[in-house]
Amino acid sequence: MIAAILMIAGILTPLENILRHVLDWLHTSVGLTWAWSIVALTVLVRILIVPLAVRQIHSMQNLQRHAPEMKEIQRKYKQDKKRQQEELMKFYRENNINPAASCLPLLAQLPVFFALYFVLKDFSKHPPPGSLSWLHIVPSIADKANAHWSGYLLLAIYAGSQIASTFFMSATMDKAQRTLLLVMPLFFIFIIARFPVGLVLYWVTTNLWTVGQGLITRRLVPKAPPPPPKRSSRTPPKGGEADGNGAKAAPEQPKPAPPAQKAPPKRVKRKKRKARR
Repeated sequence: MIAAILMIAGILTPLENILRHVLDWLHTSVGLTWAWSIVALTVLVRILIVPLAVRQIHSMQNLQRHAPEMKEIQRKYKQDKKRQQEELMKFYRENNINPAASCLPLLAQLPVFFALYFVLKDFSKHPPPGSLSWLHIVPSIADKANAHWSGYLLLAIYAGSQIASTFFMSATMDKAQRTLLLVMPLFFIFIIARFPVGLVLYWVTTNLWTVGQGLITRRLVPKAPPPPPKRSSRTPPKGGEADGNGAKAAPEQPKPAPPAQKAPPKRVKRKKRKARR
């Protein structure tokens, strides 16, 4: 475990140095506190990954547009999960759908998250000049979140923001998967509580950004068309459709036009001949 952490730290050393320089610039040149420098750093990271967010929006649009067809595939192969996955992957390829595109912003932030963890770990060992407190309620952003009562308050804000951001990110997911993702932040609190307060502040900021982005993109994503009305047994089959016995009904033939009625013949009046005398 320790060897894996050291290996990750070695890989992320260049990114860690970049984040440290950006935080120093925000604190020294811009004049922000170290806590607000982390908030500003989060905003800068989210601005840089805007192209990935655009791809995420397009992916949500495609998924919502083809949601009825995908649900039909899931219903058709409900008993055969392997065939269901194969048909769904084939459907994704045919319609240029990338379901993993919705996770790209999250994957892009993971290296930043771990690099910031090592920066804050260094802050705890070698505190930089300046105040490390946040809003005068958090003593130090380098301390663990469970070290002070204010950390628990921030954890509650994290849980609420995480649930809200998941609500917008999982709009096109299956109901069971979406419910699982909405409940997971409550279990992750026990893990996040061991992280530095600065990391929790970073994740709260990115969650709030995601919520704002979701409120905007929700208006841009078109609503899925309503499903076709269900046919009852009394509904007559259309031309070419199968009837209740499985046989295709013959297409309805157009009724022949009634024959044109002939006009009655005109009577010709004949002149009566005068009788000969």
